[in-house]
Amino acid sequence: SMNKGRVWKHGDDVNTDVIFPGKYTYQPMEPAEMATHAMEDLDPSFAKGVKTGDVIVAGANFGCGSSREQAATCLKAAGISAVIAKSFSRIFFRNAINNGLPVIELSDGIDAMKKGNPVTIDFENGVVTHEGNEYHFPALPKEVLAILEDGGLIPNVRKELGKEQSYTV
Repeated sequence: SMNKGRVWKHGDDVNTDVIFPGKYTYQPMEPAEMATHAMEDLDPSFAKGVKTGDVIVAGANFGCGSSREQAATCLKAAGISAVIAKSFSRIFFRNAINNGLPVIELSDGIDAMKKGNPVTIDFENGVVTHEGNEYHFPALPKEVLAILEDGGLIPNVRKELGKEQSYTV
């Protein structure tokens, strides 16, 4: 599956408090409302300007800090189709996949990518294309692709369980 979107650019150590402000953590919110607060302290233009399919490109250690799941949920709800970074906090990485938000570790090309530029991601073949340059990442394992395709871990597990039940006689 291919994805085309515009780049939103950030540096190193973007923590979960900045992705989803801590002050909202214990207020019950639907994902659509969470999206209106995504990145608000770091980039106030983000929540109003983000379009479905857009991509966050960042440096090292994206999603560090406390393990709040809202960080992944609000980005996905805002329309972000993937986060490309030099590296991720393990907890954010897992939360993102579980929420159906693709996360891609890329060692090359990040510094060249500019805010607002188009970027294309080919998940199956592990290729990010930006300004005519191709950057390669390990293709996502088919289990991970299945989770992302189903919109997250819970829908994926439900689907897999449904398949098993259809074989029982």
